[in-house]
Amino acid sequence: METGTSMEATAAATALRGISTLGELFAWRVGQSPQALAYRQYDSVAGAWRSYSWREIQLRVACWQRALSAQMLGAGARVGVLLPNGVDAVCADQALLSLGLVAVPMHALDNPASIRYILDDCQVALLLVESQLQWRAIADCGLVPEHLRQVVTLQACDPAPPEQRPSMVSLGAWLERTGEPGAVACRAAGADLAAIVYTSGTTGRPKGVMLSHANVLANLRGLMARLPVRADDVFLSVLPLSHTFERTVGYYLPLAAGASVAYARSMALLAEDLSAIRPTVLVAVPRIYEKFHAAQIERGAAAGAAGRALHALTLGVGWRRFCRRQRLPTGGLAMADALLWPLLERLLARAVRERFGARLRAAICGGAPLPEATAQGLLAMGLPLLQGYGMTECSPVVATNGIDDNWPASVGRALHGCEVRLGARDELQVRSASVMLGYWGRPEDSARVVGADGWLSTGDQAVVEQGRIRIVGRIKDILVTSNGEKIAAATVEQAILGDPLFAQAMVIGDNRPYLSALLVLDAAAWRALALRLALDPAQPDSLAAPATQALLLKRVREACAQLPRHAAPRAAWAMIEPWTVENSLLTPTLKLKREGLMARYAVQIAAMYAARSNQPSPDLVH
Repeated sequence: METGTSMEATAAATALRGISTLGELFAWRVGQSPQALAYRQYDSVAGAWRSYSWREIQLRVACWQRALSAQMLGAGARVGVLLPNGVDAVCADQALLSLGLVAVPMHALDNPASIRYILDDCQVALLLVESQLQWRAIADCGLVPEHLRQVVTLQACDPAPPEQRPSMVSLGAWLERTGEPGAVACRAAGADLAAIVYTSGTTGRPKGVMLSHANVLANLRGLMARLPVRADDVFLSVLPLSHTFERTVGYYLPLAAGASVAYARSMALLAEDLSAIRPTVLVAVPRIYEKFHAAQIERGAAAGAAGRALHALTLGVGWRRFCRRQRLPTGGLAMADALLWPLLERLLARAVRERFGARLRAAICGGAPLPEATAQGLLAMGLPLLQGYGMTECSPVVATNGIDDNWPASVGRALHGCEVRLGARDELQVRSASVMLGYWGRPEDSARVVGADGWLSTGDQAVVEQGRIRIVGRIKDILVTSNGEKIAAATVEQAILGDPLFAQAMVIGDNRPYLSALLVLDAAAWRALALRLALDPAQPDSLAAPATQALLLKRVREACAQLPRHAAPRAAWAMIEPWTVENSLLTPTLKLKREGLMARYAVQIAAMYAARSNQPSPDLVH
């Protein structure tokens, strides 16, 4: 006998087979559960969380539909969406989808010049932004694209002269001008564009990935067959909706399943929101899980020798229990672990899960590699952490682990309907109905990535073991030293980041005799370390002190102890200032801009190798 929630999940999966557009999916969801909870959003004026049913969202979407229809943009017109996560962003997206318009989601953290480039590249006709100030920063980057007709601001804005182009209007005034809301039929078809999502631009100008309704729906079908999302699930949305990972897994997936989504207020308030919402599903990038893991280690260290011993024991017992449940190789005595676990659960593991709200059924991680130490540390505490793999060009999920088939050294098995194979240099290739239509305005780039036979080259080197995919690293980031050793930079960086002292790391070594690393230290951990060494953490010279250099490189060596000897950096340059989107060293999806980092720290990199060649000491840290 099926439970109510499993019956609903089955009904959703069945319905997906007969739905051809995302607008139809939304209409079906409203019809299935009109009064059910759809979204929760914090109302800063009332100082409380506000709830919305699917029917309420439908009425708000209708207002957006009429306002957009009044613009007479024409099918396929591009609309830029630069809104914070929340109900307005959802309503805008659903209205665009239903009218056959194309959303161009953009990262609010991206620099204005990059946004200006995107507006021009895909000829955005209408732009939705949070504030007038945000638009002014974009406009100040150069001539306003002539095809941009209007800017709609979420917040109130100053009225603009009628002759000014683009005209500017606040959302409230824009919606009021359209009269009473009315039903609008879905005008899109499955093969039509649903969105143009721009890649992060790690090595150059971002490219617009064209995703159709059919692409995203194909990905949803594969996800629903792998992840048991239910109507009673509660998602906490922490990633921007401009991120394809969040759009598909954190937005369209709960919509299909009838689950509700609460929008986190900010990263600074994430701990409070986890406690208030108590989600059952969390979709996040590695950095969020890394911070929780680092805090867990720091609490153990602060508790002294007894605390460290308790933490180590809990990790060991918890990890073996996880391995046994997943039928993975493990050691230790099962009976002893079973006797110890209730006490360790009460003393430590339960508290770790409570920091995530204590109800998580799935903690989904994607967007970048997760350090092995972080994965093992959280899984050992009983957190249901599921790693996956994808790319924007695949809508985006290619593979993921499952609740009962979870091998954390891999990114899981390919989704149903998704074929994978290894090409030259063990490059992972994908063929699926979720593979993009191509790059906007770049047919040559599209042809280089997707062959005539439909296989997409991911650029990632992989290993496939018993159907599970393990990502080695980006092919272009495989470092080849002058000694001929080949090392995946990401593997070394993940190992280094397993130590909570290091907040960010980039490994260098292509065509050089050995590896070196640029390191950003965690500010709080650095303060504690400097004081322990009787140094002033505020003084830049403290980073160059011999005692600091020796200890930092010792920590790097220890973090890389499980790697081959040639994969451990022999020199490093440490700093405190983080790499951010604002200083152009990270992409909006928080990936390293390697070329930018190499250029920014060219002097320091040269100094590491010059010092190494002039000194007999085998290892250097600056």
